[in-house]
Amino acid sequence: MSFLQSPYIAVIALITAVLLWSSSFIALKISMAVYDPTFVIFGRMMLASLCFMFFIPKFKKQTFRKGDFKWLVFMAFCEPCMYFIFESQALTMTSASQAGMICATLPLLMAVAARFILKEDLTRRTLIGFALAVCGGIWLSLSSESTESAPDPILGNFFEFLAMCCAVGYMTVLKKMTAHYPVLFLTALQAFIGAIFYLPLLALPSTNLPTFFDPLAAGSIIYLGICITIGAYGLYNFGMSKLPANQTTAYVNLIPVFTLFFGWSILDETFTPTQFLAAALVMGGVILSQDKKSE
Repeated sequence: MSFLQSPYIAVIALITAVLLWSSSFIALKISMAVYDPTFVIFGRMMLASLCFMFFIPKFKKQTFRKGDFKWLVFMAFCEPCMYFIFESQALTMTSASQAGMICATLPLLMAVAARFILKEDLTRRTLIGFALAVCGGIWLSLSSESTESAPDPILGNFFEFLAMCCAVGYMTVLKKMTAHYPVLFLTALQAFIGAIFYLPLLALPSTNLPTFFDPLAAGSIIYLGICITIGAYGLYNFGMSKLPANQTTAYVNLIPVFTLFFGWSILDETFTPTQFLAAALVMGGVILSQDKKSE
């Protein structure tokens, strides 16, 4: 078994990806407090696309299997296109911590998709682990307090849930595509299509283009474009290519825990002893759900 084929490398990649994703909620909050959400998302997609330009000669050699192109476009349409429309709206209404907690619904949604679409088996242990993790995520959400930065957390959390539904479409197609296309190519395709999708949205009357330069907000967009759009998605796509989809999505349950910590340490969002216990339940569920029999 080669180094990159080791399941432990896939696990490290997934944990690093969700750690980066968790920090993205904070970066989005910071950047969208200054700039229009549409500009923020376009900026990160455009920056990532520029980085991937160096690989275009290699991508030109990539051939498409018959019938795959429409699925690749659908994958990118789900995420980043529609996913970030919902998530950007969510983060203008709810806190970064609560948005991160809603991610706990993704593994259950993905588990159903993996069972009926990808034909992956689900063991009782995996289901119990999912249930514990989701209960922990709900507990975290209920123990959170609204702040001035979360004027309508209920609607904001609903938009975040819609983003999770889009993520299911993305992950379901991604799992099938990783068997035939390189991870780097799939990650770049997401960035390119995302940039093209958001470019015309900048011309909408509802979009406020920047009129000044804010170093912190601009730095957040750069971080989102390089570390998240390239780094986090690349690592997650790699992990998805090595492990069953119903296991890789279990790691998403770590996002509420990491986001809660980042929200507390950077944005001064509430962090209570009760949330520590709920976070432990989430992590316990993730560990339990990793049933080797389903590999």
